[in-house]
Amino acid sequence: MTRFYLKVSIYFFCFLLSLFGLNGFDYNRFIRQGRTVQAQVLYFIIACCLAYLMGSFLMAVIYYFN
Repeated sequence: MTRFYLKVSIYFFCFLLSLFGLNGFDYNRFIRQGRTVQAQVLYFIIACCLAYLMGSFLMAVIYYFN
C-alpha cells in the first residue's frame, strides 16, 4: 500500500515539474488562430506523457537501488 502512495506522489510531482518545464516553451507561435482549446489539450497530453516517462524512470532507479 505504501508503494501505491509513493507512485502517486512521484507521478504527481513529475506532472507538476513537467508543467513547470513546458511553461518555458513559447508554443504560441505554433498555434493556429482559433485553435486554443486543441492546443490546451495537446499541452495537457504532453505534460502527462512527460510525467509518466519521468515517473517511470525515477521509480526504476529507486527500485534498482533499493
